[in-house]
Amino acid sequence: MRVLLMGAAGQLGSEVVDILRSEHEVVPATRNEADIADLSRVLSLADRVSPQVIVNAAAYTDVDGCESNKGKAFLVNAIGARNVAIAAREVGAKLVYISTDYVFDGAKEEPYLEFDPPYPINVYGMSKLLGEILVKEQTNQFFIIRTAWLYGKTGSNFVKTMLRLAREREELRVVNDQRGTPTCGRDLSRQIAELTQTESYGTYHCTSQGSCTWFEFALAIFKYAGYEAKVDPSGSVRLTPNPQALTPSTQDLKPIIVSPVTSEEFPRPARRPKNSVLENFMLKLQGLDIMPLWEESLAKFLRNVGRRYQVPDRRSQVGSIESEVGATFMIHESCAAKVSLIPKDNGNILWLLTIGHKPPTTDYHL
Repeated sequence: MRVLLMGAAGQLGSEVVDILRSEHEVVPATRNEADIADLSRVLSLADRVSPQVIVNAAAYTDVDGCESNKGKAFLVNAIGARNVAIAAREVGAKLVYISTDYVFDGAKEEPYLEFDPPYPINVYGMSKLLGEILVKEQTNQFFIIRTAWLYGKTGSNFVKTMLRLAREREELRVVNDQRGTPTCGRDLSRQIAELTQTESYGTYHCTSQGSCTWFEFALAIFKYAGYEAKVDPSGSVRLTPNPQALTPSTQDLKPIIVSPVTSEEFPRPARRPKNSVLENFMLKLQGLDIMPLWEESLAKFLRNVGRRYQVPDRRSQVGSIESEVGATFMIHESCAAKVSLIPKDNGNILWLLTIGHKPPTTDYHL
Protein backbone atom coordinates (compact mmCIF):
# COMPACT_ATOMS: atom_id res chain seq x y z
CA MET A 1 0.00 0.00 0.00
CA ARG A 2 1.33 3.43 -0.94
CA VAL A 3 0.72 6.14 1.67
CA LEU A 4 1.13 9.87 1.06
CA LEU A 5 1.82 11.59 4.36
CA MET A 6 1.22 15.33 4.62
CA GLY A 7 3.01 16.99 7.52
CA ALA A 8 5.79 14.41 7.62
CA ALA A 9 8.18 16.67 9.55
CA GLY A 10 5.76 17.23 12.42
CA GLN A 11 5.36 15.59 15.79
CA LEU A 12 2.78 13.03 14.65
CA GLY A 13 3.91 12.82 11.04
CA SER A 14 7.40 11.65 11.93
CA GLU A 15 5.94 8.87 14.08
CA VAL A 16 3.52 7.79 11.36
CA VAL A 17 6.44 7.45 8.93
CA ASP A 18 8.33 5.24 11.38
CA ILE A 19 5.36 2.96 11.99
CA LEU A 20 4.02 2.62 8.43
CA ARG A 21 7.30 2.28 6.56
CA SER A 22 7.91 -1.27 7.86
CA GLU A 23 4.96 -2.66 5.88
CA HIS A 24 4.00 0.03 3.38
CA GLU A 25 5.51 2.38 0.84
CA VAL A 26 5.44 5.78 2.53
CA VAL A 27 5.92 9.05 0.65
CA PRO A 28 6.52 11.75 3.28
CA ALA A 29 5.70 15.30 2.22
CA THR A 30 6.54 18.49 4.07
CA ARG A 31 5.49 22.07 3.37
CA ASN A 32 8.35 22.36 0.86
CA GLU A 33 6.82 19.63 -1.32
CA ALA A 34 3.19 20.70 -1.00
CA ASP A 35 1.76 23.44 1.20
CA ILE A 36 -1.70 22.07 1.94
CA ALA A 37 -3.10 25.60 1.65
CA ASP A 38 -2.24 25.47 -2.08
CA LEU A 39 -4.81 23.24 -3.80
CA SER A 40 -2.94 23.01 -7.13
CA ARG A 41 0.25 21.77 -5.45
CA VAL A 42 -1.63 19.23 -3.36
CA LEU A 43 -3.47 17.91 -6.44
CA SER A 44 -0.22 17.72 -8.41
CA LEU A 45 1.57 15.80 -5.66
CA ALA A 46 -1.30 13.35 -5.18
CA ASP A 47 -1.47 12.77 -8.94
CA ARG A 48 2.27 12.00 -9.12
CA VAL A 49 2.31 9.71 -6.10
CA SER A 50 -1.04 7.98 -6.79
CA PRO A 51 -1.49 6.79 -3.18
CA GLN A 52 -4.05 4.38 -1.79
CA VAL A 53 -4.10 6.33 1.50
CA ILE A 54 -3.44 9.98 2.32
CA VAL A 55 -2.73 10.89 5.94
CA ASN A 56 -3.17 14.60 6.67
CA ALA A 57 -1.11 15.28 9.78
CA ALA A 58 -0.35 18.85 8.71
CA ALA A 59 -1.76 21.54 10.98
CA TYR A 60 -1.22 24.90 12.61
CA THR A 61 -1.24 23.70 16.22
CA ASP A 62 -0.20 26.81 18.17
CA VAL A 63 -3.43 27.10 20.17
CA ASP A 64 -2.66 30.54 21.56
CA GLY A 65 -1.17 31.70 18.27
CA CYS A 66 -4.44 30.85 16.51
CA GLU A 67 -6.21 33.49 18.58
CA SER A 68 -4.08 36.27 17.11
CA ASN A 69 -3.69 34.70 13.66
CA LYS A 70 -7.18 33.50 12.82
CA GLY A 71 -6.59 33.70 9.07
CA LYS A 72 -3.64 31.32 9.21
CA ALA A 73 -5.53 28.94 11.49
CA PHE A 74 -8.49 28.59 9.12
CA LEU A 75 -6.32 28.58 5.99
CA VAL A 76 -4.23 25.63 7.19
CA ASN A 77 -6.63 23.71 9.43
CA ALA A 78 -9.83 24.16 7.40
CA ILE A 79 -9.02 25.10 3.79
CA GLY A 80 -5.92 22.91 3.90
CA ALA A 81 -7.98 19.98 5.16
CA ARG A 82 -10.48 20.55 2.33
CA ASN A 83 -7.70 20.63 -0.26
CA VAL A 84 -6.25 17.32 0.90
CA ALA A 85 -9.75 15.80 0.92
CA ILE A 86 -10.29 16.94 -2.68
CA ALA A 87 -6.97 15.36 -3.67
CA ALA A 88 -7.92 12.10 -1.93
CA ARG A 89 -11.24 12.04 -3.79
CA GLU A 90 -9.58 12.72 -7.15
CA VAL A 91 -7.11 9.81 -6.83
CA GLY A 92 -9.57 7.47 -5.07
CA ALA A 93 -7.55 7.30 -1.87
CA LYS A 94 -8.67 6.77 1.69
CA LEU A 95 -8.16 9.90 3.81
CA VAL A 96 -7.04 10.22 7.42
CA TYR A 97 -7.63 13.67 8.93
CA ILE A 98 -6.25 14.39 12.40
CA SER A 99 -8.57 16.49 14.56
CA THR A 100 -8.66 17.44 18.22
CA ASP A 101 -10.40 17.28 21.59
CA TYR A 102 -10.71 21.06 21.34
CA VAL A 103 -13.79 20.73 19.15
CA PHE A 104 -15.65 20.36 22.49
CA ASP A 105 -16.21 23.03 25.14
CA GLY A 106 -15.35 20.80 28.12
CA ALA A 107 -18.64 21.37 29.95
CA LYS A 108 -19.59 17.68 29.99
CA GLU A 109 -18.60 15.81 33.16
CA GLU A 110 -18.20 12.41 31.47
CA PRO A 111 -15.82 11.54 28.62
CA TYR A 112 -16.93 12.81 25.22
CA LEU A 113 -18.28 10.33 22.66
CA GLU A 114 -18.05 10.70 18.90
CA PHE A 115 -21.71 11.68 18.58
CA ASP A 116 -21.65 14.38 21.28
CA PRO A 117 -22.32 17.78 19.67
CA PRO A 118 -19.10 19.79 19.21
CA TYR A 119 -18.89 23.32 20.57
CA PRO A 120 -15.35 24.76 20.37
CA ILE A 121 -14.40 27.66 22.62
CA ASN A 122 -11.18 28.75 20.89
CA VAL A 123 -10.08 29.53 17.34
CA TYR A 124 -7.95 26.40 17.04
CA GLY A 125 -10.93 24.18 17.87
CA MET A 126 -13.17 26.15 15.48
CA SER A 127 -10.68 25.79 12.62
CA LYS A 128 -10.29 22.05 13.16
CA LEU A 129 -14.05 21.54 13.38
CA LEU A 130 -14.52 23.37 10.11
CA GLY A 131 -11.82 21.10 8.70
CA GLU A 132 -13.91 18.08 9.74
CA ILE A 133 -16.99 19.52 8.05
CA LEU A 134 -15.15 20.30 4.81
CA VAL A 135 -13.58 16.82 4.72
CA LYS A 136 -17.05 15.25 4.93
CA GLU A 137 -18.23 17.46 2.07
CA GLN A 138 -15.48 16.30 -0.28
CA THR A 139 -15.14 12.54 0.25
CA ASN A 140 -16.89 9.61 1.90
CA GLN A 141 -13.70 7.57 2.31
CA PHE A 142 -12.50 9.33 5.43
CA PHE A 143 -11.24 8.58 8.91
CA ILE A 144 -11.55 11.68 11.08
CA ILE A 145 -9.42 10.99 14.15
CA ARG A 146 -9.79 13.20 17.20
CA THR A 147 -6.93 12.91 19.65
CA ALA A 148 -5.68 14.85 22.68
CA TRP A 149 -2.62 15.91 24.66
CA LEU A 150 -0.22 14.51 22.07
CA TYR A 151 3.49 14.07 22.72
CA GLY A 152 6.36 12.42 20.88
CA LYS A 153 10.04 12.52 20.02
CA THR A 154 9.76 15.38 17.50
CA GLY A 155 8.68 18.96 18.07
CA SER A 156 7.50 20.75 21.19
CA ASN A 157 5.18 19.08 23.68
CA PHE A 158 4.30 19.03 27.38
CA VAL A 159 6.67 16.19 28.27
CA LYS A 160 9.69 17.93 26.78
CA THR A 161 8.63 21.26 28.28
CA MET A 162 8.43 19.82 31.81
CA LEU A 163 11.87 18.22 31.55
CA ARG A 164 13.36 21.42 30.13
CA LEU A 165 11.85 23.57 32.87
CA ALA A 166 13.10 21.13 35.50
CA ARG A 167 16.61 22.01 34.36
CA GLU A 168 15.95 25.75 34.33
CA ARG A 169 13.76 26.47 37.37
CA GLU A 170 13.41 25.62 41.02
CA GLU A 171 9.61 25.71 41.09
CA LEU A 172 6.81 25.05 38.60
CA ARG A 173 3.09 25.93 38.70
CA VAL A 174 0.88 23.57 36.69
CA VAL A 175 -2.86 23.73 36.03
CA ASN A 176 -4.85 21.16 38.02
CA ASP A 177 -8.45 21.78 36.87
CA GLN A 178 -8.21 20.71 33.22
CA ARG A 179 -8.52 16.97 32.59
CA GLY A 180 -7.54 14.98 29.51
CA THR A 181 -5.62 11.96 28.28
CA PRO A 182 -1.92 12.12 27.39
CA THR A 183 -1.43 10.28 24.10
CA CYS A 184 1.86 9.11 22.64
CA GLY A 185 2.23 9.82 18.94
CA ARG A 186 3.69 6.37 18.34
CA ASP A 187 0.60 4.67 19.80
CA LEU A 188 -1.67 6.90 17.73
CA SER A 189 0.32 6.02 14.62
CA ARG A 190 -0.22 2.31 15.25
CA GLN A 191 -3.95 2.94 15.61
CA ILE A 192 -3.97 4.89 12.35
CA ALA A 193 -2.20 1.97 10.65
CA GLU A 194 -4.87 -0.43 11.93
CA LEU A 195 -7.76 1.77 10.78
CA THR A 196 -6.40 2.28 7.28
CA GLN A 197 -6.51 -1.49 6.74
CA THR A 198 -10.31 -1.31 7.02
CA GLU A 199 -13.15 0.43 5.24
CA SER A 200 -14.84 1.37 8.52
CA TYR A 201 -15.01 5.04 7.61
CA GLY A 202 -16.23 7.69 10.02
CA THR A 203 -15.26 9.85 12.99
CA TYR A 204 -13.20 8.28 15.77
CA HIS A 205 -11.88 9.31 19.15
CA CYS A 206 -8.38 7.97 19.57
CA THR A 207 -6.50 8.60 22.80
CA SER A 208 -4.76 6.44 25.36
CA GLN A 209 -6.82 4.87 28.14
CA GLY A 210 -7.47 6.75 31.39
CA SER A 211 -7.20 10.44 32.23
CA CYS A 212 -5.43 12.97 34.44
CA THR A 213 -4.99 16.70 34.98
CA TRP A 214 -2.00 18.62 33.66
CA PHE A 215 -0.63 18.67 37.20
CA GLU A 216 -0.99 14.90 37.52
CA PHE A 217 0.58 14.50 34.08
CA ALA A 218 3.57 16.58 35.19
CA LEU A 219 4.04 14.47 38.33
CA ALA A 220 3.92 11.29 36.25
CA ILE A 221 6.54 12.70 33.88
CA PHE A 222 8.90 13.40 36.77
CA LYS A 223 8.15 10.02 38.35
CA TYR A 224 9.12 8.08 35.24
CA ALA A 225 12.05 10.42 34.60
CA GLY A 226 13.56 9.27 37.91
CA TYR A 227 12.26 11.62 40.62
CA GLU A 228 11.10 10.76 44.11
CA ALA A 229 8.15 12.79 45.43
CA LYS A 230 7.18 14.21 48.82
CA VAL A 231 3.84 16.02 49.18
CA ASP A 232 3.74 19.19 51.29
CA PRO A 233 0.67 20.06 53.40
CA SER A 234 0.04 22.91 50.94
CA GLY A 235 -0.45 20.44 48.11
CA SER A 236 2.86 21.23 46.46
CA VAL A 237 5.14 18.33 45.63
CA ARG A 238 8.88 18.35 46.33
CA LEU A 239 10.71 16.28 43.76
CA THR A 240 14.24 14.97 44.18
CA PRO A 241 16.13 13.06 41.47
CA ASN A 242 16.93 9.45 42.38
CA PRO A 243 20.34 8.70 40.82
CA GLN A 244 19.45 5.01 40.56
CA ALA A 245 16.25 5.72 38.61
CA LEU A 246 17.35 8.45 36.20
CA THR A 247 17.21 7.66 32.50
CA PRO A 248 20.03 8.43 30.01
CA SER A 249 18.31 11.70 29.05
CA THR A 250 17.52 12.86 32.61
CA GLN A 251 20.91 12.56 34.34
CA ASP A 252 21.20 16.34 34.69
CA LEU A 253 17.83 16.97 36.37
CA LYS A 254 17.76 18.99 39.59
CA PRO A 255 15.39 19.12 42.61
CA ILE A 256 12.19 21.01 41.91
CA ILE A 257 8.88 21.96 43.54
CA VAL A 258 5.67 21.50 41.53
CA SER A 259 2.53 23.31 42.72
CA PRO A 260 -1.07 22.94 41.46
CA VAL A 261 -2.90 26.06 40.26
CA THR A 262 -6.27 26.84 38.69
CA SER A 263 -6.84 27.93 35.11
CA GLU A 264 -7.72 31.40 36.42
CA GLU A 265 -4.29 31.63 38.06
CA PHE A 266 -2.60 30.71 34.77
CA PRO A 267 -4.41 32.76 32.08
CA ARG A 268 -3.73 32.07 28.40
CA PRO A 269 -4.89 33.87 25.23
CA ALA A 270 -7.01 30.85 24.23
CA ARG A 271 -9.59 29.29 26.54
CA ARG A 272 -9.07 25.60 27.25
CA PRO A 273 -11.80 23.02 27.91
CA LYS A 274 -11.98 21.88 31.53
CA ASN A 275 -12.77 18.35 30.34
CA SER A 276 -10.90 17.06 27.28
CA VAL A 277 -11.34 13.35 27.99
CA LEU A 278 -12.40 11.44 24.88
CA GLU A 279 -13.90 7.94 24.95
CA ASN A 280 -12.71 5.65 22.12
CA PHE A 281 -16.32 4.52 21.77
CA MET A 282 -16.47 3.75 18.05
CA LEU A 283 -13.13 1.92 18.11
CA LYS A 284 -14.26 -0.25 21.03
CA LEU A 285 -17.62 -1.06 19.45
CA GLN A 286 -15.83 -2.54 16.43
CA GLY A 287 -13.04 -4.27 18.35
CA LEU A 288 -10.46 -1.92 16.84
CA ASP A 289 -9.18 -0.13 19.96
CA ILE A 290 -5.49 -0.93 20.53
CA MET A 291 -4.61 2.17 22.55
CA PRO A 292 -2.72 1.42 25.81
CA LEU A 293 -2.95 3.01 29.26
CA TRP A 294 -1.48 6.51 29.20
CA GLU A 295 0.92 5.90 32.12
CA GLU A 296 2.32 2.76 30.53
CA SER A 297 3.05 4.63 27.31
CA LEU A 298 4.60 7.56 29.16
CA ALA A 299 6.91 5.27 31.14
CA LYS A 300 8.03 3.54 27.95
CA PHE A 301 8.53 6.85 26.15
CA LEU A 302 10.73 8.24 28.92
CA ARG A 303 12.79 5.05 29.02
CA ASN A 304 13.49 5.37 25.30
CA VAL A 305 13.72 9.12 24.76
CA GLY A 306 17.22 10.48 24.45
CA ARG A 307 18.79 7.25 23.28
CA ARG A 308 21.76 7.89 21.05
CA TYR A 309 22.25 6.22 17.70
CA GLN A 310 25.21 6.08 15.39
CA VAL A 311 24.52 7.55 11.97
CA PRO A 312 24.73 4.74 9.37
CA ASP A 313 27.30 5.14 6.61
CA ARG A 314 25.05 5.98 3.65
CA ARG A 315 27.87 5.28 1.18
CA SER A 316 27.92 1.60 2.19
CA GLN A 317 24.19 1.18 2.77
CA VAL A 318 22.60 2.54 -0.38
CA GLY A 319 20.69 -0.70 -0.90
CA SER A 320 19.08 -0.64 2.54
CA ILE A 321 18.33 3.06 2.90
CA GLU A 322 14.63 2.62 2.05
CA SER A 323 13.96 0.97 5.42
CA GLU A 324 15.32 4.05 7.14
CA VAL A 325 13.19 6.76 5.53
CA GLY A 326 12.02 9.24 8.14
CA ALA A 327 14.38 7.98 10.83
CA THR A 328 16.00 10.53 13.10
CA PHE A 329 19.48 9.72 14.36
CA MET A 330 20.85 11.60 17.36
CA ILE A 331 24.50 12.51 16.78
CA HIS A 332 24.85 14.17 20.14
CA GLU A 333 22.55 16.02 22.54
CA SER A 334 21.94 19.01 20.26
CA CYS A 335 22.44 17.61 16.77
CA ALA A 336 20.25 15.28 14.72
CA ALA A 337 20.18 13.85 11.22
CA LYS A 338 16.91 12.99 9.45
CA VAL A 339 16.33 10.93 6.33
CA SER A 340 13.60 12.14 3.96
CA LEU A 341 12.16 10.89 0.68
CA ILE A 342 11.00 13.60 -1.73
CA PRO A 343 9.05 12.93 -4.97
CA LYS A 344 10.18 15.22 -7.79
CA ASP A 345 8.18 16.59 -10.76
CA ASN A 346 10.08 14.39 -13.23
CA GLY A 347 9.05 11.21 -11.42
CA ASN A 348 12.40 10.64 -9.75
CA ILE A 349 12.91 10.26 -6.01
CA LEU A 350 15.33 12.42 -4.04
CA TRP A 351 16.87 10.99 -0.86
CA LEU A 352 17.74 13.77 1.55
CA LEU A 353 19.87 13.51 4.69
CA THR A 354 19.32 16.66 6.74
CA ILE A 355 21.65 17.50 9.61
CA GLY A 356 20.82 20.24 12.07
CA HIS A 357 21.66 21.45 15.53
CA LYS A 358 18.12 20.87 16.77
CA PRO A 359 15.10 18.89 15.53
CA PRO A 360 12.36 21.13 14.06
CA THR A 361 10.07 22.68 16.69
CA THR A 362 7.79 24.86 14.58
CA ASP A 363 4.05 24.65 15.16
CA TYR A 364 3.28 24.92 11.42
CA HIS A 365 4.07 21.37 10.29
CA LEU A 366 3.42 21.00 6.58
